Amino acid sequence: MILDNTISAVVTGGASGLGAATARMLASHGVKVAIFDLNEDLGEKVAKEIGGVFCKVNVGSTEEVDAGFAKARAANGQERIMVNCAGVGGGAAKTASIDRETKKPKEYPLENFERIININLVGTFRCITKSAAGMLTLPVLPCGDRGAIVNTASVAAEDGQIGQVAYTASKAGVVGITLVVARDLSDANIRCNTILPGIFDTPLLARAPENVKAGLAAMVPHPKRLGRAEEYAQLAHTMITCGYFNGEDVRLDGAIRMAPR
Repeated sequence: MILDNTISAVVTGGASGLGAATARMLASHGVKVAIFDLNEDLGEKVAKEIGGVFCKVNVGSTEEVDAGFAKARAANGQERIMVNCAGVGGGAAKTASIDRETKKPKEYPLENFERIININLVGTFRCITKSAAGMLTLPVLPCGDRGAIVNTASVAAEDGQIGQVAYTASKAGVVGITLVVARDLSDANIRCNTILPGIFDTPLLARAPENVKAGLAAMVPHPKRLGRAEEYAQLAHTMITCGYFNGEDVRLDGAIRMAPR
């Protein structure tokens, strides 16, 4: 797919981090970009910078996602590019453990598991299916594509650490659906790929002490630093523009393999 001002895109989680870098990359090629995010201040700021449109959207809500697509398409037309960067972490806890205070067994809080799955996995698929349905109304481009979808998983999908069961399940789910979605949409000329980032210098790490960041960077075989959001955007660009890139889950991690802790 050739990126220019005839192409529209939606980027979830586009107000900061990986999503913002991707939104800026797309806009730099002339693409009309709509940002889905909950952070109005940052979202409006990035949208203004790139000449895009901001839509306040919680990807965990069907109503908000529908409203976001309606606003985005009213401004930019039907998108051919869907990039899913919205997601949450947190809630680290073991599957079962002994409470330090009461000394009694305790279970993993299922409400936390459900929340993370709903946003990271169901939210991603919610945007995939709604965007793909819209793409079906468009003609096939001369390059052979009708549309392209890029999702965000994590190296945790393969190297989940202790306490990451909910996050790992959500990201492994995104990896698991990628090939099926690509096959489902193959007769519609819509491609689907997923990026598995390693440890990236994003707002999630912004408040971490410098010594913590240095320790994380030292874990990476090469280069010994945190990943840059622009590098995620670079790989997203390749997945979108290379017509033979389809059904793949690609690690972007400096060859890191996460230890149990």
